[in-house]
Amino acid sequence: MEVIVYNSKGEDTGKKVTLSEEIFGIEPNQHAIYLDVKQYLANQRQGTHKAKERAENAHSTRKLKKQKGTGGARAGSLKSPVFVGGGTIFGPRPRDYSFKLNKKVKSLARQSALAVKAQANNISVIDSIALEAPRTKDYIQFLADLNVSDRKTLLILPDVNTNVVLSSRNLQKAKVTTTSQVNTYDLMNADQLLISEEALSTIQTLFEK
Repeated sequence: MEVIVYNSKGEDTGKKVTLSEEIFGIEPNQHAIYLDVKQYLANQRQGTHKAKERAENAHSTRKLKKQKGTGGARAGSLKSPVFVGGGTIFGPRPRDYSFKLNKKVKSLARQSALAVKAQANNISVIDSIALEAPRTKDYIQFLADLNVSDRKTLLILPDVNTNVVLSSRNLQKAKVTTTSQVNTYDLMNADQLLISEEALSTIQTLFEK
């Protein structure tokens, strides 16, 4: 599969690159994608939720009313869950939501996500992007030149570019990452992948091993 290489102004450079069939041409494994996205989201959870149960409630333990003769149910303490302000039954406790996922499954998930985008023609390759200073309007213009202003974009660079990161971080639909940090969630969450030519070479070398 060949794709056109554009410059940062959205112009055709006259070059084409070939997307590796071993990565972008495979049959996407949807279950691997699901597992990797599930793990990513689970790892984002702090797990610090906590509700006070009956033993932790600060109410008095005095008996509220006599045991018999009132015509109502027995009541021994305001800590009972049946009263407003009482303890919570089986309330949430702090826990770790993360779980293990094999490296090969995670690798397959990323390759599958790349294949999904390639087969939907949602990958654009650019030769390079260089911003002289961190300026949001310059990044907005970059997206406009590529006709992706109205789409969620993920720009993949070979290394961290501070000016590009700072220029894009205030844009809700734009995200910038590097080849070493790219993950399945970000790939699937984006409508359009913008991959630098150098980053594409690194990705193909990484997954073809």
